[in-house]
Amino acid sequence: MENNYHVPVLLKECVEGLNIKPSGVYVDVTFGGGGHSKEILKNLGKDGVLIAFDQDPDAQRNKIDDPRFIFVDQNFGFLKNNLRLLGYKHVDGILADLGVSSHQFNEPNRGFSTRFEADLDMRMDKQRPLTAAVVLNTYAEDKLHKIFGIYGEVKNAKSLAKTIATARINQSIATLADFKSVIAAHIPKGKENKYMAQVFQALRIEVNAEIEVLESFLEQSAAVLSTGGRLVVMSYHSLEDRPVKNFIAKGKFRGEVDKDFFGNEEKPFKSITRKAIIANEEELARNSRARSAKLRIGEKI
Repeated sequence: MENNYHVPVLLKECVEGLNIKPSGVYVDVTFGGGGHSKEILKNLGKDGVLIAFDQDPDAQRNKIDDPRFIFVDQNFGFLKNNLRLLGYKHVDGILADLGVSSHQFNEPNRGFSTRFEADLDMRMDKQRPLTAAVVLNTYAEDKLHKIFGIYGEVKNAKSLAKTIATARINQSIATLADFKSVIAAHIPKGKENKYMAQVFQALRIEVNAEIEVLESFLEQSAAVLSTGGRLVVMSYHSLEDRPVKNFIAKGKFRGEVDKDFFGNEEKPFKSITRKAIIANEEELARNSRARSAKLRIGEKI
């Protein structure tokens, strides 16, 4: 099932980046189809432990039957508390693959894909009240403009937001078909797929609070990793890569690194990768999703 679910990107590089000790405790915070987790388990001895997080109910079907494996049905924004509940104050390595799995795009009723007619949902966690439809029907025009501009890097974000705000006065926007008919005039000819992907990315990030959750996760990872422990993060667009890069390099998301009285840098990680690791030609030929992947590795100081 795993291969149809989601082909793991940069698998070898991710697992090598964790620098696994056979008896260590490792965390895969984006379990998905279990591809990375299975590879980590191969490198653990009988006393090793792997804790996997995933809030997607579909991911639970891929749970691994192994006494060393623990599954946590939660978003990785709750990393620290859940590790504490399991009795782990510190761990030896954390892996995060921030891509939405191909499985989620291929499930019509999840509303992630621009290919299938569906309700505008896009929640990773079905318990959350905020859906893409709620965003489109209730957010103020200037807030929509900001979301499409920042999270989707949509060129005509301002006029797109205005059109949505005007159209919903007469009729709410509930399904993909509704949405496409409302914004049809804004979709550039010949670039329909790319444009819709950007618009959908913006909505998905807002619905799931992805940037806030990512920043919170990075701060928690610094708190729970043991000295010498590794943080391995793979991202697929600049909005995710930027906070990862800044946090590993400077210990913060904005501004310059803090220094103590003596001028020593105060930051939790040292960068193991000078530049992001990207997929080689062979992997790109096998898996087109690897094209935008950037892998960064930090080691806890």
